[in-house]
Amino acid sequence: MTADTALIVGLGNPGAQYETTRHNVGFMVADALAARIGAKFSSHKKSNSDIVQARLADRSVIVAKPRTFMNLSGHPVAGLARFFSVEPSNIVVVHDELDIDFGAIRLKLGGGEGGHNGLRSISQHLSTKDYLRVRVGVGRPPGRMDPASYVLKPFSSAERKDLGVIVEEAADAAELLLRVGLEAAQNQVHPR
Repeated sequence: MTADTALIVGLGNPGAQYETTRHNVGFMVADALAARIGAKFSSHKKSNSDIVQARLADRSVIVAKPRTFMNLSGHPVAGLARFFSVEPSNIVVVHDELDIDFGAIRLKLGGGEGGHNGLRSISQHLSTKDYLRVRVGVGRPPGRMDPASYVLKPFSSAERKDLGVIVEEAADAAELLLRVGLEAAQNQVHPR
C-alpha cells in the first residue's frame, strides 16, 4: 500500500434479514464499487471485515464491509486503518443518513454523528471524527416511528425503484472524493 492509500468503508449489518434495509445502503455502495472494479470480497480475518484491494480513481484503495453489527463498526475500521497504515483523512465512510431527504447525497469531513451509532463507534475507535463521509439520505421516519426501527426496515417499493441509481450515484461520489478532494467533490455533488 502507498501513502495515499484510501479506505472506503460501507456500513451495514451482516445477515440476509438486513440486506435490503435502509441501514445497509453503505454495504450496497461497497458492493457497487467492487462490481466496478470487477473484484469479489475476500475475508480479512485480522479486522473481521470483507475487503477488496484495488486501484480506483488512480489510487490504491481498500473497499471494506465490516462483519460486525453496525453499532460495533469502529473496531473493524480501526483494525483496517492500522493494518494498511491508512490515516483517518484517507478513510471514507459510506452510511445512511436520516437527516437528509431520500436519495440525496452529501459529502463532509468530520462533524457529529447525529445519533448514528456506527459513526459513533468509528469515531471512538479512531479517536477522531475527522474522516470523510458519503452520507446517503434515507429521510426521516413517518409519524412517530422510532428511527432505530425505521432504518432496519426495507426500502419501500417506491424507493426501491430509484435505489439502484442512488447507490451508483453514491459510488460515483466516493470515487470523485478520492479523485478531486472534498471541496471540489462537494461542488459537483451538492445542489446549488
